[in-house]
Amino acid sequence: MPRSHRERHRTERVGWLRAAVLGANDGILSTASLVLGVAAAHATHSNVLIAGVAGLVAGSMSMAAGEYVSVHSQKDTEQADLKLERTELKTNPEGEQRELAAIYVGRGLDARLAKQVATKLMAHDALGAHARDELGISAALTARPIQAALASAASFAVGAALPLGVTAIASDASLIPLVAGTSLLFLALLGGLAAHAGGASVRLGAIRVTFWGAIAMGLTAGVGALFGTAAA
Repeated sequence: MPRSHRERHRTERVGWLRAAVLGANDGILSTASLVLGVAAAHATHSNVLIAGVAGLVAGSMSMAAGEYVSVHSQKDTEQADLKLERTELKTNPEGEQRELAAIYVGRGLDARLAKQVATKLMAHDALGAHARDELGISAALTARPIQAALASAASFAVGAALPLGVTAIASDASLIPLVAGTSLLFLALLGGLAAHAGGASVRLGAIRVTFWGAIAMGLTAGVGALFGTAAA
């Protein structure tokens, strides 16, 4: 008898993938932009590096806190819906069974088969059946705030470390073009990798993130240059 296997789908990693990609992208872009802005204002090399490190720490904590609050709010909503569903299953199980059967009829089953499926599934795991088919909550897609927060903070730090590393080794004369060029390359690679992991076009993913990254870095460097000139 052939062995059963469990297919792995991209939706199972959408939560942590989203947090990790968003964190790394922000780490590269915000830190590179900060470095370029401070450098364009004619700050010393050490001051540019200090600003970048401060941006890494602050950004990592900000990403972790923001992701935790956002995903925890989603989790609270899921828990509230599940609590309501438990109450309805206790007070009106027949009505809940009819509701579940109606969902299956809407998906293409005839009424008799839909009723049989609803009965079997509710006998096995009533709350799980309603969570999945009525509320759209599953184990693969459920909100995990701590996981999302840690993934965001870690990925931001890793992303920010890339332009910081370039800043540390670049000379004063080559700092701006080198940080800008390598950061755009990092963003393109990240955008392509994220698109590939999600099953989308690698080329379009790379182009999108590089385009917006170039705009962000250009504007920040322009503001730094403007204030640097005014202060001179």
